[in-house]
Amino acid sequence: MKVHVHERFEAVGAAAWDELHAATALRSPFLGFVWQREWALAFAAGRRLELRAVEDGDGRLVALLPLYEAEPGVLAAVGGADVSDYLDLIARAGLEEEAWTALLESRSGERTVWDLHAVPAASPTVTALAPLAAACGLPVTVEVEEHCPVLTLPASWEAYLAGLSGKHRHELGRKQRRLEREAPEARATCLAGAAGLEARLGDFLDLHRRSRAGKARFMDARMEAFFRRAIAALAAAGGARLWLLDTAAGPIASFITLEWDGTVGLYNSGFHPDRAALSPGVVLLGHLVRDAIARGRRRFDFLRGEERYKYEFEPASEDVCRVRIG
Repeated sequence: MKVHVHERFEAVGAAAWDELHAATALRSPFLGFVWQREWALAFAAGRRLELRAVEDGDGRLVALLPLYEAEPGVLAAVGGADVSDYLDLIARAGLEEEAWTALLESRSGERTVWDLHAVPAASPTVTALAPLAAACGLPVTVEVEEHCPVLTLPASWEAYLAGLSGKHRHELGRKQRRLEREAPEARATCLAGAAGLEARLGDFLDLHRRSRAGKARFMDARMEAFFRRAIAALAAAGGARLWLLDTAAGPIASFITLEWDGTVGLYNSGFHPDRAALSPGVVLLGHLVRDAIARGRRRFDFLRGEERYKYEFEPASEDVCRVRIG
């Protein structure tokens, strides 16, 4: 296998990138061409890019490792741990170890560190990389970075409720009934297309910033521009939805979800703090889980972060790791 280093996304091309992405075991949207390029434009402008492409003897693209110069001597994964929940080597399923071997051997003489965040614990990057790197004389460190609570969805909402502990089943029902009693006009609204999402993304951004001070700092002008471009592009391809809990006085809770391979991912949220007593986020989240089941989705992934409200739905935790090479 041969390794080529590109400095521009256009050198790889959207079609080749996404064809490779579709052939991987981890097809999360965070590794698609649109997300990766938009992130680089927003957060790595002026930084050196190294898009390391692995090709087989027939010139077929086998893997991509998108890196950027995060600091002198450190190349980090494009996508950034702050906004991308799953990152990894983008490699054809079953060829991950061969691709890593080619990439590691191509590092001969380099002193840079490769710093990868948010790698799923089940990935070959976590389970198989260390001995491959050792054979090339390279040290590797792997540490659990965060956890993703994930639900395996049953065939029906009734089956899901029956599987909950009595405490959480009771609490979910109580919160739903309280909202129905105190805001009977409240309705869950789902926008699945790009036009509808763009029309109401401002409502999400407002609720996101209101939620707490840390979110207001996070959603600065640069982050908002990135959200508007990246989320709208995913929605246009059927990969993102915007949910709002609307009331007569305006929306009081909102979620952005991303979808891939039978999975609904809870990407980001916002709620009106003045209506916190009604638990609008938990109630709306119940609508999301119920909708995912009704549409035959297999997994509901709360993505990174272990906020307490996620565990009211009794998911199981899956690890994501930080991997440093060199």
